[in-house]
Amino acid sequence: MLKKINDFLAGLPMTIVAGIFLLLDLIPHVAQEFGIADIHLNFLPFDPAWVTVIISGVPLVYLAVWRIIHNPGISKISSALLITIAMFAAIAIGDLFAAGEVAFIMAIGAILEDMTVNRAKKGLKQLISLAPTLGRRLKDGKEEMISAEEIRQGDILRILPGETVPVDGKIIKGETSLDQSIMTGESMPVDKGVGEEVYCGTINRFGSVDIEATKVGKDSSLQRLIRMVQEAEDKQAPMQRIADRCASYLVPVALLIAIGAYIGTGNIVTAVTVLVVFCPCALVLATPTAVMAAIGQATKHGVIIKSGEALEKMGKVDTIAFDKTGTLTYGRPDVSDIISFDDSVSEEELLSLTASAEAKSEHPLGKAIVACANERKLPLTESEEFKMQGGKGVYAKIGNKNILCGNEKFLEENDVKIDAAVKSALKRLRLQGKVSILVSDGKECIGVIALSDVLRTEAKEMISRLSAMGTRTVLLTGDNKMTADYFAQQLGISEVRGELLPEEKVHNIEDMQRKNHKVCMIGDGVNDAPALKTTDVSVAMGGMGSDIAVEAADIALMSDDISKIPYLKRLSNAAVNTIKLSITLSMCINFVAILLSLMEVLNPTTGALVHNAGSCLVVLIAALLYDRKFELSLIHISEPT
Repeated sequence: MLKKINDFLAGLPMTIVAGIFLLLDLIPHVAQEFGIADIHLNFLPFDPAWVTVIISGVPLVYLAVWRIIHNPGISKISSALLITIAMFAAIAIGDLFAAGEVAFIMAIGAILEDMTVNRAKKGLKQLISLAPTLGRRLKDGKEEMISAEEIRQGDILRILPGETVPVDGKIIKGETSLDQSIMTGESMPVDKGVGEEVYCGTINRFGSVDIEATKVGKDSSLQRLIRMVQEAEDKQAPMQRIADRCASYLVPVALLIAIGAYIGTGNIVTAVTVLVVFCPCALVLATPTAVMAAIGQATKHGVIIKSGEALEKMGKVDTIAFDKTGTLTYGRPDVSDIISFDDSVSEEELLSLTASAEAKSEHPLGKAIVACANERKLPLTESEEFKMQGGKGVYAKIGNKNILCGNEKFLEENDVKIDAAVKSALKRLRLQGKVSILVSDGKECIGVIALSDVLRTEAKEMISRLSAMGTRTVLLTGDNKMTADYFAQQLGISEVRGELLPEEKVHNIEDMQRKNHKVCMIGDGVNDAPALKTTDVSVAMGGMGSDIAVEAADIALMSDDISKIPYLKRLSNAAVNTIKLSITLSMCINFVAILLSLMEVLNPTTGALVHNAGSCLVVLIAALLYDRKFELSLIHISEPT
């Protein structure tokens, strides 16, 4: 009940009410100080500052007491304790305006800071929702649907096309292609056959397979992924107010000076004035106002920054780790090479023939080939017969030709020989990280069509700029090593780590952190969520990236414009410098105000007004950050179609 009352009073609506009543109380004080007129608020049966003291003071006292009870060691002494002491001292001498003012400024600071921090658990809930709930178990020759919790190690499960794999396992019958993007981030389905492993949460795209369950329940890959996100999220410490870090010495120093002032002057009002002006109200506002200004500046340009910590840490980053698919690339397969081995078949004819054969295929690679043919406005012929063999290829009868499109194994099983020239071309394409579709007329291989993920047009220059800024870049990807090496070479990334599962990405990042590197991770997929949570600061591709990656990250690029990474570093440096400037100025104002208090130039009311002046100055400095001009990005080049 007490917490509910506290939360209600500390909310924005009640804080606004407190501000209105404090303003009402300020009017006669200002008039009296400047001798304008003798104004009285006789229509109120009480001093309006009492409303502010109650609304803003109760949460302040609650926070100070809670920290004394629950915080360990010296952290029991907080800025809330110092301001509470000053508030009660002002009440004791009857200066309710001063008491209300320090409590109100503290309330504003708390609200501003709360607005800069978003630690919602929505992304984790979405990740949990991806966990399969049912599985198709084979028992005594019959199929039965059971809950995923009932599946035991050694059970035989059948996975039909379109179904999600409910546990980790090994294929014992059948061949298929699996969408493993949730685990590895690979943009293209991976062909799987007998003896190969499958992962929980991956999607069976084509053929039906039987698997033997090897890791079930909490030991499955997806559940480990969920657990890593939870653990990494728990490690994230909330942003500490700078005022709280300073409070361990501010409180005793303030009390000593106030006691000394009372002993030296014999005037309790002077002692209370010292406590009022000593309150770190401007200090409390320095961080959240600068953070809000920087977040507002970034938001205008499609960059969502979730906390002040992210800003500060981004400026300290010396290593940026990139995921490949969907981050440095567009995350889709496009036709990159068309090679004809038959002089009588041109490249356009080969593409048209292959697209005609693949027209009825649901495989992403087949769809990409058809899309390429349509883009080039090539004629397609409807197949008279069509057969698809999951994980291998397709057969189609086009006119009087029997066309086979697939991998080496598929062609060899259909008695098509792969000569040295074809093998040499395949080897070269593999070294470039490309996927190859062999095309045969049923007798010999007449050509190959290679597909590759497409690099973002701005990626290479962005990497170059980061290198020029002294920032180390690393590629962490689930793709095979040859693909990873090829893309890294294209971009100028010298350090490459491929074929990584989500937990291996986490281990690689932790290894870099142990070597005293400040690491930023940039990714877009569900599989990146644990790594994003583990790094010092993380950036997600918000436009096409998964909701889970966006929720896990500290920063999201809503337009997927990775060229804004250097802009982020410059902005974070500016925000940190602004905070330091505001703190320095607020401390100088406090120092001057203390001297004026000891000289009995200020009283609690005028001291509170000086407080307001310092707080307004801090807010003004932060506002200047909002409109500062930064070089936003590289020259924009539109995404290829």
